[in-house]
Amino acid sequence: MNPRSLPKLTTAAVALAAIALLSIPQRAPLHAQPAGGMPPTVVEAVRPLVDRVSDAISAVGSLRAAESIVVQPELAGRIEQVHFTEGQSVKAGAPLFTLDASLVRAEVREWEATAAQSQREADLVNSMVSRKLVAPAELDAKRSQLAVSQARLSSARTRLDKTVISAAFDGVVGLRQVSPGEYVEVGQPLVNLVQVDPIKLDLRVPQTLLAQVAVGQPLAVEVDAFPGEKFAGKVYAIDPQLDADGRSIVLRATVDNEDGRLRPGLFARVALELAARDDALLVPEQALWPQGSKQFVYVVEEGKAKLVEVTTGVRRDGMVEIRTGLTPESSVITAGQLKIGPGAPVRIAAPPPAK
Repeated sequence: MNPRSLPKLTTAAVALAAIALLSIPQRAPLHAQPAGGMPPTVVEAVRPLVDRVSDAISAVGSLRAAESIVVQPELAGRIEQVHFTEGQSVKAGAPLFTLDASLVRAEVREWEATAAQSQREADLVNSMVSRKLVAPAELDAKRSQLAVSQARLSSARTRLDKTVISAAFDGVVGLRQVSPGEYVEVGQPLVNLVQVDPIKLDLRVPQTLLAQVAVGQPLAVEVDAFPGEKFAGKVYAIDPQLDADGRSIVLRATVDNEDGRLRPGLFARVALELAARDDALLVPEQALWPQGSKQFVYVVEEGKAKLVEVTTGVRRDGMVEIRTGLTPESSVITAGQLKIGPGAPVRIAAPPPAK
């Protein structure tokens, strides 16, 4: 062998050995990350809040007295006494005014005497008829006279009762228009009497809600006189005829007013509850993942993110109702959606320690 060819053979042998080594399959280390593997993404997740929600609409209305009348006398006469102070609460049947009844009392006594005399005469004639001393027709005349006397007596007593003017119902008397000693005529206004507990509320809603409104629906009332306060009420009547001018439905409700702060005539803003669900599911609004016209949320299932289509309902205080797509046990991702996709491995972050 030519010595000069030895270095060339050695170089070729080295190259062949290197190629052979490269062609031998290599084993991966026991703890190496699989090709394409990603560590789980840390996300925040919560379970839906189960709470009561309601579908409500806003409307405006006006407060009115539950009952309201103008007290008027049925007899003319002089006011003898006023039994109340203005603005006072009174009970049904409580006397408000007393008219001078001296003439009516005299008339009552006169007819009492006349009726008693007629009764005696009828009794006498009746005994004479039984003995056949007078004709029965004379007894009929005496009985007719007795009936007239008794009717006149009843009429006089009724007029005497009407000299005391009483409250027709529980309420509050307003400012009186007359003074003691003043002569008043029949039908003359004396004072207003209004009932404000409970107080009534009239409101109008669009005709499109005709199928959704019903007697018994609750509502909340706010008035400018008491900012920040809400007064509870309930619908108790629906006008069967729509308002022709606005094509609206007229509702009437009662509103609790035990302390009497609400007054007739106040303008009111109303939240009328049309429907309620006691076991609604609520999630934070940031959990929603809109795509086109549809709404989705990510949930965690078996350590992976799953995109679930949902239908939403009422929104309140940063929360949104989920009507379909979730269960109370669902684990809904609320933060970290930008870093994941459907099927991505995720890990729920531990909640912060309680303070």
